[in-house]
Amino acid sequence: MNILIRNGRVIDPASLLDKVCDVYIQNNCILAIGAHEQDFKADQTIDARGLVVAPGLVDLMARLKEPGYEHEGMLESELNACVSGGVTTLVCPPDTDPVLDEPGLVDMLKFRAQKMNLAHVHPLGALTKGLKGEALTEMFELTQAGCIGFGQAEISICNTQVLQRAMQYAATYGYCVWLRPQDYYLGRGVAASGPLATRLGLSGVPVAAETIALNTIFALMRSTGAKVHLCRLSSAAGVSLVAAAKAEGLPLSCDVSINSLHLIDQDIGYFDSRARLTPPLRQQADRTALREGLASGVIDALVSDHNPVEGDLKALPFAQAEPGATGVELLLSLALKWGAEQQLALVDTMRVVTSGPAKLLAHQSSESLSNAAHSSLSAPSLGGAGELRVGGVADICIFDPQTSWMVQPKELCSQGKFTPFDFDMSGSAMIGCVKYTLVNGQVVYAKDSK
Repeated sequence: MNILIRNGRVIDPASLLDKVCDVYIQNNCILAIGAHEQDFKADQTIDARGLVVAPGLVDLMARLKEPGYEHEGMLESELNACVSGGVTTLVCPPDTDPVLDEPGLVDMLKFRAQKMNLAHVHPLGALTKGLKGEALTEMFELTQAGCIGFGQAEISICNTQVLQRAMQYAATYGYCVWLRPQDYYLGRGVAASGPLATRLGLSGVPVAAETIALNTIFALMRSTGAKVHLCRLSSAAGVSLVAAAKAEGLPLSCDVSINSLHLIDQDIGYFDSRARLTPPLRQQADRTALREGLASGVIDALVSDHNPVEGDLKALPFAQAEPGATGVELLLSLALKWGAEQQLALVDTMRVVTSGPAKLLAHQSSESLSNAAHSSLSAPSLGGAGELRVGGVADICIFDPQTSWMVQPKELCSQGKFTPFDFDMSGSAMIGCVKYTLVNGQVVYAKDSK
């Protein structure tokens, strides 16, 4: 299908493009940007006057709840939530049931996702079998099946020797290890350590849980040469350590969640389980450091940390409630809100949810291929995600930057309806509304047809 997107403000952080022009799409790819194609005949024309035409968003952390947790979210519902939020490429962690530690499970997940023709799904394989932190998985075979990297999801490895061996193996083949920096023993609380947790009688997670884990990871990176992506920094001290490690030259990247970027521990209120999150919400100084770290580039990407949770599990007392919140449909709006509050240009704001995370994935994929000891290895293809370029795959998000909307859980596409940004809880409106999402040059979401 040939599609013409007319008169939109075209934003491409990868090339710093920011101008009003037309975009021509043919055979799933971008045929031209700006230049008029005389012989082009459009099967569909989208009037984007007053709208922003941007690369589809790239989310480095979104749980799809399949296999194993279909009562909390179906693959179809969560992928529909992705495209309704403008997300066209996502990474899902391996903490499914069963765990993504066998090639057949990865093949099945990717096959089902591809058959739906919605967002592109790139799974992380389990770093250890069953995420138990004991025996390593067959990373080579999992990469062949389509894994973009390897991690432990929320489960820290308490045995440092096992983590060292995993990083040594990953370094040998150029794989990236995805780790959330949290000490196994210190990270067992349910809220950030501080006056609020003490007053509410909640078990605390100290900042040291993050900094100890970071120092351990950095020491092992120096000895093994492994490259690491740090998932969801949560503290000012963590940002400082990451900045120093990057200045040292360690092959390191990291992200922060929309929750930690906008909320603090006070948002727990009176034991509101919608704010029961992992990592836990920290103090104002931590949020400020995270915001500045993302703006300066110390933090590479903003993620939704999408984790739909079933109602009965959120209805439990705060300490027993399952941590997590739906977020993929809020990623764009909360990125725009952060950018406006930081007084950033729109092209710089969009970088953290498009070209920034896409660049990380592309680099990891190419490294795993070039460093592979076996020529039969095929790294997962990213198809030009996170950028608008002639000849690239047409994964596009078209949104209205001026429209505000209220988060009403019942109206979310995700099967998970719990979020701390629920209007009833936050009392604030979202900015920016997705009008169209295109994947592989096909319209997969249109606001008016919802």
